[in-house]
Amino acid sequence: MADETTRTPSNGGETATATPSQERGPGERGPGGGDRGPRGPRPQRPGGPREGGRKYFRRKKVCKFCVEKIDSINYKDVRLLAQFVAESGKIVPRRLTGVCTPHQRRLSTAIKQARNIALLPFAGRA
Repeated sequence: MADETTRTPSNGGETATATPSQERGPGERGPGGGDRGPRGPRPQRPGGPREGGRKYFRRKKVCKFCVEKIDSINYKDVRLLAQFVAESGKIVPRRLTGVCTPHQRRLSTAIKQARNIALLPFAGRA
């Protein structure tokens, strides 16, 4: 089938040989299409699976406000609020601090209030 000759009106009636890429249908894959057969085994890392045999254990973060039973977050408590503000002045997200959602909401409003009366900076030092 690869050596068939076809007549096309565009080349003035001359004969041309069809290439394998022209013979394929729309659903068939070519040489770079990924139909290469089964793969061999993956090469192993030097040193074996994991040296030490233990994975890194991350401790579950708990809400500081829930543990210490702090009900209200006061915007005047600058020491407490400063723990949740990064050096650049940004409010640190929940996933990093471990604070629960309701306390994070109250914390962010308290930080914003403290910024407005200049107890906390809006931005860090450049």
